[in-house]
Amino acid sequence: MSNDTLPPFLQALLRPACYDHPAPDLRLVQTHISSVILAGNYVYKFKKPVNFGFLDFSDLDKRRVCCEQELLLNRRLCPDIYLDLVRVTAETGGGFTLNGSGRVVEYGVKMVRMPEDRMMTNLIQAGTLSEAHIDALVEVLADFYSRADGGPEIAAFGTAAAVGINVLENFEQTRGFIGQGTLNQQQFDGIAGYARRFLAREPLFQERIEGGYIRDCHGDLYSANICLADKVYIYDCIEFNQRFRYCDVASDVAFLAMDLDFYGLDRLSSRFIDQFSRTTNDSGLGAMLNFYKCYRAYVRGKIGLFTAGDPAVEPSLKAACLGNAAKYFRLAERYASE
Repeated sequence: MSNDTLPPFLQALLRPACYDHPAPDLRLVQTHISSVILAGNYVYKFKKPVNFGFLDFSDLDKRRVCCEQELLLNRRLCPDIYLDLVRVTAETGGGFTLNGSGRVVEYGVKMVRMPEDRMMTNLIQAGTLSEAHIDALVEVLADFYSRADGGPEIAAFGTAAAVGINVLENFEQTRGFIGQGTLNQQQFDGIAGYARRFLAREPLFQERIEGGYIRDCHGDLYSANICLADKVYIYDCIEFNQRFRYCDVASDVAFLAMDLDFYGLDRLSSRFIDQFSRTTNDSGLGAMLNFYKCYRAYVRGKIGLFTAGDPAVEPSLKAACLGNAAKYFRLAERYASE
């Protein structure tokens, strides 16, 4: 997408003069729900005016509320990274600015920019992700979940029926993509059938509730949201829908384990789960693991399809998203057959 086809406020924010700090080499990164500007030592994240049903950023006030929630929730794990709510204002003399005196046209979140060479995905690509990194992640996550909110209201999201809402809606949302090169009918039927059979095992879900494992989790725990720098930073949690964040701890950690499997790091994936289970004394996690891995892999495949369908996405990114989506669906199929 060329600059002149971007929303006017984004075009304005791609000029260094808009910032009260040095902003060399401004770069815009697009996802299916966000526009992210890398500006010097800071990052500015803006939500797209989209409504996917499970996520609704369709009006300005909803985006403001979600930005406020994003700051609040992510400060649980990254208090020194999530800085402030920012306002994009349209000035009476023309043009847009950050936190000006004019009419507010958009809200965003300002963050400290973390070192890109220490992002977990880049460590994976460089072949330098180590057991020490995995052990550090376990230590941070075990502490996080021990402090995360629980209680009856949150625990209600751990029933088989509640989990089924999240899991089964993915099949409805991807049914129209069957046979288009990333997902075939056999995969779809096999994965959906496995999910329904597992959801019928209601006592397993009840055991997790009674064990206190349903918490206010991260919701999007995978390598793209982790930086392993001077310490462990886990950011960009789900703020837009409680039912994706109120979940079994097993669902959260299964996402990262699946992600490591996706990159062919099965040994580190196993170490992560073994260390986490041992550290938290969660002996029942293994019984839920493949189910939640399958769910998470399918979600990532779905998101790849959604991102590829966004007209704001460059052709090269679209092709990469479709390729990864196909790989995620194959991984989900693998879990469903194990």
